[in-house]
Amino acid sequence: QVQLVESGGGLVQAGGSLRLSCTTSGSIFSSNWMRWYRQAPGKQREFVASITSGSATNYADSVKGRFTISRDNAKNTVYLQMNSLKPEDTAVYYCNDPRSGHWGQGTQVTVSS
Repeated sequence: QVQLVESGGGLVQAGGSLRLSCTTSGSIFSSNWMRWYRQAPGKQREFVASITSGSATNYADSVKGRFTISRDNAKNTVYLQMNSLKPEDTAVYYCNDPRSGHWGQGTQVTVSS
């Protein structure tokens, strides 16, 4: 049974930083590429960032230069470092394992102006 558990969300002022973590179990993490998505109230879930098993990364234009995705295979964990946060980054952030199709439960990020 694949499980993904996110953590690290919270309330932060505009311009601040947060680091999200997503720890997985039940899969061969090191061979999986992983993705972060987010969903703001009243909006569709949108892609944020992805990282391959070889640590190649891809970002949505809206977060490029501010967010960094990384992984620690020894800890079965993928991270999302979010800097220079803006109120429009407010959303529930989810990690996703595309190979298994599983999603985490989400972690709330709220950025105040």
